[in-house]
Amino acid sequence: MNPLLHPYKHGSLSFKNRLIMSPLTRRRAGEGGVPVEMNAVYYAQRASAGMIIAEATQISPQGVGYMNTPGIHSAEQVEGWKKVTEAVHAKDGLIFLQLWHVGRVSHSLLQPGKALPVSASAISGGDFITTPEGKKPMEVPRQLELDEIPGIVEDYRMAASNAIKAGFDGVEIHAANSYLLDQFMHTSSNIRTDEYGGSIENRCRLTLEVTDVICKEIGSGKTGIRLSPSNIKYGMDDENPAGLFEYVIRELDKRELSYLHLVELMLSLEHHPHMIQHVAKHFRKHYSGTLITAGNYTPESGRKAIEDGIADLVAFGRLFIANPDLPQRIAVNASLNIPDTETFYTQGPEGYINYPFL
Repeated sequence: MNPLLHPYKHGSLSFKNRLIMSPLTRRRAGEGGVPVEMNAVYYAQRASAGMIIAEATQISPQGVGYMNTPGIHSAEQVEGWKKVTEAVHAKDGLIFLQLWHVGRVSHSLLQPGKALPVSASAISGGDFITTPEGKKPMEVPRQLELDEIPGIVEDYRMAASNAIKAGFDGVEIHAANSYLLDQFMHTSSNIRTDEYGGSIENRCRLTLEVTDVICKEIGSGKTGIRLSPSNIKYGMDDENPAGLFEYVIRELDKRELSYLHLVELMLSLEHHPHMIQHVAKHFRKHYSGTLITAGNYTPESGRKAIEDGIADLVAFGRLFIANPDLPQRIAVNASLNIPDTETFYTQGPEGYINYPFL
């Protein structure tokens, strides 16, 4: 039997297979970042995954960086997400919610009161943001003041609490892909001189504080985290990525989390020779708990990752977009639908809930 289809158990969670649906921004939330019935249909269609990690979801209005994305900071959003979790659970699915603050990957046109986006330091990511007025260059963000940081931690705690109220089985802390927690960890985006800047320990402080407060609020067994050690999107880089992530992963290992979710290198090493090429393989020795690997996996390469002991679970993104019944297709070696990239971020049901099942 294909090892991707083997069940897996860790703590109180039982996975019916080892295929994880990656958190995927689809920009189809309703007004006010409230999930709608179409979102419930979409996730329920994919409930045969070992676990769904629902799309990145803002912990506060300040956390917004993309239009039409959902939140988990209002009562209306919690009620909207209840429709999703109930639909997934009705199909015997497991679903976590990814908690998100974009930091500088935003624009004042998306922020409350048209304020500047915030970050670890006043350094732009140097890219473009889609706003209600079209694409705009990323602005230089405002550095978070020291006395504002406890408020960010509290937003994460409340978001985790709200996620459990909404019926999620747990949460994933989004500390990857160039967003706020990642911005604090990297030397390219953090030049602070206080206790949140300078040394590796200081730069990782916010990520670990957020992890600790969420573990205290909902339990470590319901808390996962995503990291991208070889990510250079939006101007991100670090002078010592191996040392940085070895430290934070060893610290996370002490917390007995539900899982650690690592994103593989997506770019060529030719222009970035200091980046870590085989991320999960490199960091596996530093983490004793459940490990999820993500990064353009196919059914064949995902199977090999399990067989080689690189990870316990494998996350699939685009393949789950196009194949709501991906585990069944792998089980019978069926052909796979091709993802329609033109409809990844459009508003209607096309390319969202109309991909054919076997």
